[in-house]
Amino acid sequence: MLHRRTVGDVMTEEVVTLRPDAPFHEIVSLMDANDVAAIPVVDDEGAPVGVVSASDVLRHETGMPDAQGQDGDDEHAWGKARARTASALMSSPVFTARADWTIPRAARELRDRHVKQLPVVDDHGFLIGIVSRSDLLSVFVRSDDDIRDEVEREVLGRILGLEEGTVEVEVREGAVTLRGDVPEPRLVPVVVGLCQGIDGVVAVDARLEAVRAE
Repeated sequence: MLHRRTVGDVMTEEVVTLRPDAPFHEIVSLMDANDVAAIPVVDDEGAPVGVVSASDVLRHETGMPDAQGQDGDDEHAWGKARARTASALMSSPVFTARADWTIPRAARELRDRHVKQLPVVDDHGFLIGIVSRSDLLSVFVRSDDDIRDEVEREVLGRILGLEEGTVEVEVREGAVTLRGDVPEPRLVPVVVGLCQGIDGVVAVDARLEAVRAE
């Protein structure tokens, strides 16, 4: 089987964190110094209990529930605008991901939760990383050379066991073109399906002929 990249492959492992009692000035300083838009808040054992985002900081700075001054009757939002510590400012409960999640699953979770990043936890619920939208997109922004190497090494070599040079592989802007011979007709759709499963591949053009060995 092809190795499908997971959250663990793309997440950031060195995560800037906050304690619940961290004061507002510390939150702003950490965001600025580390150029991050959100910071997980963890308890004494290292489990995430919330996330403070840039939008939470803006609520505080404007003194309003949000930067546009909407949702003025939302007492929770007004509480964030008056917050002085991370525990009062953070969004909670926190939505988390697991390192073994597939990239599509993490992407769906980000979309469904309307968030831009997810803390990643281990089997015990302790923070081990953070994954963002840009991290997930990086899987699909691969060089043509990387894709070609994976097609030749994994699909044609390791999985199908074809001799080197039997199939020529060309990749342009993620589109894979295959030219050459395969031992049996049934292998053509198999090759196409495997290539389509490689991260970063946008299309597969299989110009293959089935030539049975005598």
